Amino acid sequence: MNQREPTQKILVVDPETDFLDWIQRQLQTPSTAVLATTTADRAFALYEAHQPDLVICESKLQPFSGLELLVRIRQRDPNAMVILVSAFGTTQSVIESMKLGAYDFLRKESLPFNIKIVVDEALRTQAAVRAASAFESKLTVEETRETLVGQSPAMQQVFKMVGRVSHSDAPVMITGESGSGKELVARAIHHYSPRSGRNLLAINCAAIPENLLESELFGHEKGAFTGAIAQRIGRFEQADKGTLFLDEIGDMPIMLQGKLLRVLQDGEFSRLGGNQSLKTDVRVIAATNRNLEQDVADRKFREDLFYRLNVVRIQLPPLRQRREDIPLLAEHFLTKIANRKHMPRLQLSEEGLEVLRNHDWPGNVRELENTLERAAVLATGDLLLAKDIPLGLAAAALPAAPASAPQDPVNIPGTAPELDTAVAQLFEAAAADPDLELLPWLERAFTLEAMRRTRGNQVQAAKMLGVTRATLRKRVERYGLDRGNFREE
Repeated sequence: MNQREPTQKILVVDPETDFLDWIQRQLQTPSTAVLATTTADRAFALYEAHQPDLVICESKLQPFSGLELLVRIRQRDPNAMVILVSAFGTTQSVIESMKLGAYDFLRKESLPFNIKIVVDEALRTQAAVRAASAFESKLTVEETRETLVGQSPAMQQVFKMVGRVSHSDAPVMITGESGSGKELVARAIHHYSPRSGRNLLAINCAAIPENLLESELFGHEKGAFTGAIAQRIGRFEQADKGTLFLDEIGDMPIMLQGKLLRVLQDGEFSRLGGNQSLKTDVRVIAATNRNLEQDVADRKFREDLFYRLNVVRIQLPPLRQRREDIPLLAEHFLTKIANRKHMPRLQLSEEGLEVLRNHDWPGNVRELENTLERAAVLATGDLLLAKDIPLGLAAAALPAAPASAPQDPVNIPGTAPELDTAVAQLFEAAAADPDLELLPWLERAFTLEAMRRTRGNQVQAAKMLGVTRATLRKRVERYGLDRGNFREE
């Protein structure tokens, strides 16, 4: 019987074998392998051999410390994710760890409560960085046509604009709410352009830390900064004669905007830490869900760069403004889910379709796809009824807890009797589908409901969820939720 190979690797280093056994039980899953060792030198050898996605190491190790291991790993890979843990974390050790590039520093007594949350966050960050480096378009004409779905007048205008701009090299600005399909439009433009035989590379300017974004875009020379042990070729060089898609361009740091402007004007740039002026021939397609005109007025975005990028603008409508496309999109996603999971395609009942039509979809097409995927996972038959569409399922099943609530929600006094059944159903669904990530799904559902109940007030929503405002803001951005959609008209 073939077993699925783990897609993620975590390396854990600690001199206590009991701790290693405990953390392996906490983190190891069919899709995540946990490598364990007790010494720093062995850990570094394992890192070089396996290139794990995340390293968790004790600060006090032999024959050298966890901080030294952190330095060696970061010299090997400046993008490495390392979490240090200690039972005796001092202020100095925390500051020094973060200064040297640790992703986080955790005291061991807090691990039973937050290790999975922090690990999931670190793995998602690592995946975003690696996805930006590895993206390459290989779409066929048929796949492109199937990916962009819509018969509404608004989407027909989008298709026409794609056809008009594809033959030129002019920069294109794609605007629209999060989840509306901006990257799919960029792929289609590249596919139908004369550059389709070359690379389409994509970078999410909001997903990559500021100190790494410049190196990702323009590359760096050996010794340009601590950990730059070799020359690196940036995206502008790799995408020569092709297309570069800059997603969330509105979040690009103002410092980098001037360097991007020079490339657009002259096709010239320099690697970080280098003096040589390099030439590149790249078509730039940018996308944003922000109001760049307002950002220009507020001096958060360069006016000259805005006009360079805004040569041709394609505005994508939100899903609530093209509800007539929902049946087509639903069929498309159910077919896609069936093909991916090698299962018969589920049918959607008229009642279920009506539920989809009446929803406002603040997360747009992305939210629709995620909703149908959850419905497919939880479905007990081959026909999806209205009750099978999980809109607000988690919020309906789990009541809001008071500020002083105990940590175990199942034991909250006065909890509705349906709660135990709802929790059991969720875990049964997770057990039936190893690809279902239950905690991220619940996190998104809770975030969405809190934003709805507070009409987009992040301070109140964060208080309701029991998290900091910074944590809530990261979740809103991660799940493509547009705060403006929750406000009262």
